Amino acid sequence: MQGEAGRCGGATLVGARFTPAPACVELWGCLAYSSTLQFAATLKRNNNLESEAMNPLNNHRHSLILGIVIAVVLALVLGGTRFYELGLARWFHIVAGVFWIGLLYYFNVAQTPALADAAADKGGPGGAGITRYVAPRALFWFRWGAVATWVGGAWLLGRSGNFLGAFTFGAVAGASPPSYLAVIGTGAWLGTIMLFNVWVLIWPNQKKILGIVAATDAEKASARKTAGMASRVNFVLSIPMIMCMAGATHGLPFIHS
Repeated sequence: MQGEAGRCGGATLVGARFTPAPACVELWGCLAYSSTLQFAATLKRNNNLESEAMNPLNNHRHSLILGIVIAVVLALVLGGTRFYELGLARWFHIVAGVFWIGLLYYFNVAQTPALADAAADKGGPGGAGITRYVAPRALFWFRWGAVATWVGGAWLLGRSGNFLGAFTFGAVAGASPPSYLAVIGTGAWLGTIMLFNVWVLIWPNQKKILGIVAATDAEKASARKTAGMASRVNFVLSIPMIMCMAGATHGLPFIHS
């Protein structure tokens, strides 16, 4: 997966032991440390999580697929066999949103404070392991989760006849009442701003921080500030966004009497 994880060059094979290059991180496949396919078998034998290849719970990709299969089976058993596109769009939108916002909260309440503590702990192990192995993987799912969430929301609004109505806060008539369009439109715009922050401010600067793109120390310091503030803005905006997304159908905390 070159291009998404950074280049994976300089690997060596000594005897039966494979030593990957420092930048090797597999983001989607079952191997945790290398994207170099020719050494997959060697690494797989040395990875305890993959020792039972037939068990889908030993692999995050297989576990995700298993969850989807179980959900589809339950939908057929509980709902029937007639395809309902809006139900699929809503399910896709929610699952993608859990990926995106879950990782956003992880970055803001766990990883960023932990890296600050690691930097302050002069005698500790530091945060190199997080920035080398955890952050690239988390950012992969984070940024593409953002895209999937927005696309799923646009799909749902479009197929329900509410896309333009939502993004104009009900100024353009939609299939739903103006009050619904105003609330869901607010959530949609907040999500759109957050998507912009991910791809225009957070990810380009994270590439400098992680060394995927060459940058000076001064540029890295500036990138940390920009990416950090954009992530914190998204953290703040996510709370009213979720309120509006859920409240459009289920009601806001405060309503007109």
